[in-house]
Amino acid sequence: MARKDSEHQKKSMSAMFQGKAIFKPLNTGWIDDHVACVREWVANIFFYTKNGKTIMIDAGYNYARLQEKMGWLDIDPASIRDLLITHQDTDHVGALEEDSELLFRNATVYISEIENRYLTGEKRRKVFHGLYKLPRVKMNNKKTLLKDGQVFYIDDIRIECILVPGHTWGHMVYLIDDKYLFTGDTIWFGADGGYSFISTLAEDNKLALRSLAKLEENIRARKKTIAVITGHTGWTDDLDFVFAHREKICKPFTQHYTDPEAPYDGYVEDEDTEANARGGRLAKKKAAQA
Repeated sequence: MARKDSEHQKKSMSAMFQGKAIFKPLNTGWIDDHVACVREWVANIFFYTKNGKTIMIDAGYNYARLQEKMGWLDIDPASIRDLLITHQDTDHVGALEEDSELLFRNATVYISEIENRYLTGEKRRKVFHGLYKLPRVKMNNKKTLLKDGQVFYIDDIRIECILVPGHTWGHMVYLIDDKYLFTGDTIWFGADGGYSFISTLAEDNKLALRSLAKLEENIRARKKTIAVITGHTGWTDDLDFVFAHREKICKPFTQHYTDPEAPYDGYVEDEDTEANARGGRLAKKKAAQA
């Protein structure tokens, strides 16, 4: 998917989801001393730093302001040599596409072996209940293919891979150092807690619900404080909030959602500024007061 396709998606999705309280991205900034994020319209990409090593989780849209916003975090794109991909949708891999600025041309990309079939053309990504095929994403980075349950290390950063198919066939989430769970498009946070991600964008909603139930069982069994970090709706370490509605699906066109924190149009970035990025920590999600 080329840059023009990212721009087309910005226009169409902006019009489609205005006023629906669906997208609630974090603004650019730091969650804590280890995790930072950049906002790209409605999507967040993340950076994890430990002992001087920074890895990246997802690569956002094919987005012209990425290097500028990384500068607000004092992260040099050239320092990124390892990049984890949750899934291959253009708002998660755009900065790797052939016609992007190729800021991460030297990075190794880690991706589920199942998800990689979209990139090779063996599978075609479908949305809107299978009625619409997305353009194929093309990239040239070196890839390392991952399996469900695999644990590996980048320097002394521990990464555990958990397969959660449904949104896409090979969607992977990553538990880093047993403390941070990067969930991509597995979970959608409403004002009253987490749901399975947006219905119209899933390959298989029933499968997504089963995956979310298994993920809850997996994470709760660890009996640890874990920050759950989503691709579009913020973060929290309150697992009751995360899995509050895990048996339900976010349905933006048949259900009305009310969230005072949600912008009318998530594609308007007026509040995402360098001053704000440097001004404090990014607050976690919590249940709205009744």
